[in-house]
Amino acid sequence: MILAGAVVFVLIQFVPYGRAHDNPPVTQIVEWEGVRTEQLFDDACADCHSNETEWPWYSNVAPQSWLVQRDVDAGRADLNLSELDREQEEIKDLIEVIADDEMPPLGYTFLHPEARLSNAEKQALIDGIARTFGGEVDQD
Repeated sequence: MILAGAVVFVLIQFVPYGRAHDNPPVTQIVEWEGVRTEQLFDDACADCHSNETEWPWYSNVAPQSWLVQRDVDAGRADLNLSELDREQEEIKDLIEVIADDEMPPLGYTFLHPEARLSNAEKQALIDGIARTFGGEVDQD
């Protein structure tokens, strides 16, 4: 049984999905209102919500590579701050998911301790995003 599992593990390494690690061109650069906001975004959000993903070592090993690729594809599809010139989720939705502790997701913060934001850091990120994009911070 262990041998069969090992064989399957080796064979799935030949499935190419999840290892392209392409970062499409950045078509619009965000002019962050401050260095702290940019750093907080980079630490907690940029890997999935920009075209500047830093691909971790485990993104080369299936089946984890498939999960990482799926998450990055989904994150970029919802909101990609490297492509603000295309239609996507509203910035207010970004603020809402941070405020509601939906982002960054627990699985991501488990593997990326720098993405574990304190309440003060979350609030600083929310305020900075609102200032950067000219929105109002409305947290019901």
